[in-house]
Amino acid sequence: MAREKLSIHAVILAGGRGTRFWPRSRTTTPKHLLSIIGKGTMLEQTVARLRPLVAPDHIWTVTNVEQQGEVRKQVPKNSRRRVLVEPVGRNTAAAIGLAAFHIRHAAKGDALMAVLPADHYIAQTREYLRTVAAALNVAREASRMVVLGIPPTRAETGFGYIERLEAAIGVRGTSVYPVRRFTEKPPLETAKQYLASGNYQWNAGMFFWRVSTLLGALEKYLPQTYSSLESIAATIGKRKYPAQLRKVYSKLENISVDYAILEKATQDAAMPRVLVIPAEVGWSDIGSWEALYELLAKTADENVLLGPAHTMDSSGNFISSPGKFVAAIGVRDLVVVDSGDALLICPRHRAQDVGKIVKWLEAQKLKRLL
Repeated sequence: MAREKLSIHAVILAGGRGTRFWPRSRTTTPKHLLSIIGKGTMLEQTVARLRPLVAPDHIWTVTNVEQQGEVRKQVPKNSRRRVLVEPVGRNTAAAIGLAAFHIRHAAKGDALMAVLPADHYIAQTREYLRTVAAALNVAREASRMVVLGIPPTRAETGFGYIERLEAAIGVRGTSVYPVRRFTEKPPLETAKQYLASGNYQWNAGMFFWRVSTLLGALEKYLPQTYSSLESIAATIGKRKYPAQLRKVYSKLENISVDYAILEKATQDAAMPRVLVIPAEVGWSDIGSWEALYELLAKTADENVLLGPAHTMDSSGNFISSPGKFVAAIGVRDLVVVDSGDALLICPRHRAQDVGKIVKWLEAQKLKRLL
């Protein structure tokens, strides 16, 4: 039997704010639009990794009104007309569903679809490409939804986990595991148990499926959202599309694709099988200044200095101050980030709390700092 030809499309989710990277990450210039590590911005690196597998006019980016201008500047020329702008944020189920309808329209039928965050770091590009190609091959079968799982290296409480069944399915030389369940951020003792068991992976938010598979699941589990998106899809390419998008999109359910579809599908024998592929690709979500320190530091107590600085009797500090000289004396394990109009100082182990400062700034209506 001839193998069905399906075009490959990638959807990059680029609408977040990266609040834990304040004060550098702001509403119009969030983490994925900044050069954090390596060459180019996080979005540019994400696109560059995909280029060997996905044509530029098959790369879709979902973003928001505030970021759309900069996003279009950073994606390839042939990808700019594939930038989809949400009039209001409605989480990943809505964003991915909108992109799926657009892909179905552009492909004039079914297609393969990779969904990827815009702001993750991948150290091993070649292995990443091999793993993504394998995931797309597995997802060719209409009964499958595939996620990449990151083998955990520590008892992390800040990530969601994927529990896999022990029996692997060999698909074209790739070990693929059925998913038993998805679990949210666990307490420390539970995370330690997950790490010791060997059956849990970190959920990095990278998904692969046919467009028809995703839309079928969306119709079953979020029928109202599916129906609303279908009404938007009917206007794609027409003059009334922007008005219909604004009218309908804000009313969609605000829920992640993990909660809305994947978790439910693992519990539903009648739905497509959810599978996980372990991905040892040097992944980091660079979710905080602490995570960036860990990527850049060559030793446990090294001072990471981004900008002119000198330290005395100090260790384990992350100091980013491109515009002014910093002298640090007798300090340990601090994060110091200067953005010109704001200065962040906190212990490295409190870097996850930076997002709370952003919420405080919002409550105080200090928009100039957001």
